[in-house]
Amino acid sequence: MDAGLCASVYTEYTEITMPHAHVMVNPEAPAIAESDALIEAPIETVWEVLSDFRNWPAWNKSVLKMRLDGPVSVGTTFEWIGDGWKIASRIEEVDPPKRIAWSGATLGIRATHVWDLAEEGRGTRVQTVEAFEGLVPKLLRGFTRKKLAGSLNQGLAALKAEAESRAKHP
Repeated sequence: MDAGLCASVYTEYTEITMPHAHVMVNPEAPAIAESDALIEAPIETVWEVLSDFRNWPAWNKSVLKMRLDGPVSVGTTFEWIGDGWKIASRIEEVDPPKRIAWSGATLGIRATHVWDLAEEGRGTRVQTVEAFEGLVPKLLRGFTRKKLAGSLNQGLAALKAEAESRAKHP
């Protein structure tokens, strides 16, 4: 699927289901990817896993290190190593247990990452989208798009596994 199409579908979804959401990815960014999954766990469990930044390395193999500089709230900064890259991030939006978004920067890349959660049956539909802007994504579109898509899919699969495990063994 074309990355631009993913962005427009996601934007329409967000506008319909979360009209007050203020952080959106740039649909014109050189690299954009999205992923979604149905997680067989209550929304509160999924939110607990996702928003517990300090414990990301325990359940997400691509996160090697995490330092959160305060509570999970707008303006809090965090530094982490993900997929081998050191990333400086800032929480931009928090709407428990439905939405969290942050911005980040690393190696000539500026990123915006948004996670939306919605109850679906006895589970949770999780949709995530991230955009890369800056010189590196402009020069290496194919590489950054592929890297971004792989990262989102891996992170969402790790979140799904952890949340479903916690739901089965509270």
